[in-house]
Amino acid sequence: QSCLSRQQLLAAIRQMQQLLKGQETRFSEGLRAMRSRLSTIHASLTKAAPEPPAASCPALQAPADGRKFGTKYLVDHEVHFACDPGFQLLGSSTRTCQANGSWTGQEPHCAEISECSSSPCQNGGTCLEGLGHFKCLCPPQWTGTTCQYQAQTASPGWSVTDDPAFSRQPRCAQIAQTQQCSCDPGFHMSGTAANGICQDLNECEVYQREGGPRLCVHACVNIPGSFRCSCPAGYVLLGDGKSCEDIDECSLSQDNCTSGSTCINTGGGFQCVTPQCPLATGNVSYVKTSPFQCERNPCPMESRSCHHAPKTISFHYLPLPSKLQTPAPLFRMATAAAPGRPGPDSLRFGIAGGNNRGHFVVQRSDRHTGELLLVQSLQGPRTIHVDVDMSEYLDRVFQAKHLSKITVFVSPYEF
Repeated sequence: QSCLSRQQLLAAIRQMQQLLKGQETRFSEGLRAMRSRLSTIHASLTKAAPEPPAASCPALQAPADGRKFGTKYLVDHEVHFACDPGFQLLGSSTRTCQANGSWTGQEPHCAEISECSSSPCQNGGTCLEGLGHFKCLCPPQWTGTTCQYQAQTASPGWSVTDDPAFSRQPRCAQIAQTQQCSCDPGFHMSGTAANGICQDLNECEVYQREGGPRLCVHACVNIPGSFRCSCPAGYVLLGDGKSCEDIDECSLSQDNCTSGSTCINTGGGFQCVTPQCPLATGNVSYVKTSPFQCERNPCPMESRSCHHAPKTISFHYLPLPSKLQTPAPLFRMATAAAPGRPGPDSLRFGIAGGNNRGHFVVQRSDRHTGELLLVQSLQGPRTIHVDVDMSEYLDRVFQAKHLSKITVFVSPYEF
């Protein structure tokens, strides 16, 4: 019986070995089939996606009155530009083709070199081209070849009628046995019909004389056949051609304020300010908590004078145009209670000091806010100081005082 069992066991093992061999063969065939399929897909994809061509950029043209060097527009290739004699290049002299198919730099242009291209006229002067020379038309109050000197009187150093740029020959035509002559816009006929000349019309004088619309917010400068508006130093002419806008030297980093001082933009210029806390007197001393704020150090319990001194002193700087219409609100003071603590139930405002107190009043705008109003118009240029204090009361008992030191920079101009 044991012998039979042994034979049966050997037969079963052989059967298992045959089964495993068959499974191994099928697995190997499956792997080969999968490998073959992957190779086929890879080959078909490689054929479908040909190698991308080398990227290039659009063709570039030589600028008018200039030349181009370089004819290849592939990635990393450079093209160079130059202008003919008598012209200067504006834009990029070299442009490189980038991988994204665009050129670096700006499109070049060749501009005729002129005496006026370097902007020789200062203080809002207008440059006029001549044959190999230039002339500056200066706004009122400026004189000199480049408007570099402040004039004592507004009269120009030369006469418009004497300048050849302000007169030209009329255009004449023979019509039915009579000669008819006309002038370009901005010119009028002067002299007899036989030898008349077209003389410039001074629009600045005409409109001023006839009480017409104001041509310019600041200064009108007559130019041949037309006029232009100019702005004082520190201002730039706006797109409407007549209005002036202040240049913010502080935000443009055009100031020369040293570290430790702060730049304040004003009409036509800037001021460098360095607010200082008051010096210690008796029990009262202050510490600077920000560039524009001082806070009083804690007072001894028994010192009444210390408690009545301003708890905070803040500094404020306001630029104003000249002759501002009044009444004009300039500054607002308000109180804010600390979280979890009762705020004051009443406030009192007053003008505590300054060098022109008569120009201002303080009024309450609501229960917790006071407003500083300008009630007398100010003509610039001038600098005015005014101090406004705000006292807090709770159940009619004085709590604290806050002082705002306000400096007003009045511009010389009404804009």
